Amino acid sequence: MNRPERRNALSLGHLRELRDAFERAGESDALGVILAGNGPVFSAGHDFSEMAGAGLREMRELLWTCTDLMETIQRIPQVVIARVHGLATAAGCQLVATCDLAVASEEASFATPGGKGGWFCHTPIVALSRAISRKHALEMALTGDPIDAQTALQWGLVNRVVPAELLDSATLDLLQRATRGSAFSKGVGKQGFYAQVDLDQPKAYAYAVELMAAASQSEDAQEGMRSFLEKRPPRWSNR
Repeated sequence: MNRPERRNALSLGHLRELRDAFERAGESDALGVILAGNGPVFSAGHDFSEMAGAGLREMRELLWTCTDLMETIQRIPQVVIARVHGLATAAGCQLVATCDLAVASEEASFATPGGKGGWFCHTPIVALSRAISRKHALEMALTGDPIDAQTALQWGLVNRVVPAELLDSATLDLLQRATRGSAFSKGVGKQGFYAQVDLDQPKAYAYAVELMAAASQSEDAQEGMRSFLEKRPPRWSNR
């Protein structure tokens, strides 16, 4: 995100830019994507300068475009990591909660401030409540108070917290470890995770059994088994 003068606020135009960028990445041979922000904050959320006075139709378009972006992040096969160097608030916090993984600087903080204002953070809470516990999500939503990076780590919103000078290397290290192996298998695995995570356990197992059985017939699954038995490095075909 490169709108430092607007604190990387998510205007309609910027939401479309991000969605299109993720779609292009999803169609490429990239193994992973790092979502970062330029400037003093990660993202200040929606851009109130274009929202104040907007009608219902315009607001629906904005929020559905934002939702489309969030769903695109989880739909593409690549691993997506949020690199959070500063404040991530409202829809900016939603971005962090939506990404597959997140690494934060010790200077980062996170908030859904609508709870102490006049416009509740309804859509950010959809992502947040799927990333952390219900009680913690409601605390963030109802108080609107920011939490620091260590609290975000304890609550499960981020995977790592590191000093600011180590943020790039720690993010790249996690991305490299999360993308090793078959890219094809990883993509199926990511999409399968999001498909089953909100199902009840019997339905989740029914889905996962069929998915895993079908995936066992892929070239990379068979190559992984053969290379293990033959004690040699695998040669992935990404099929």
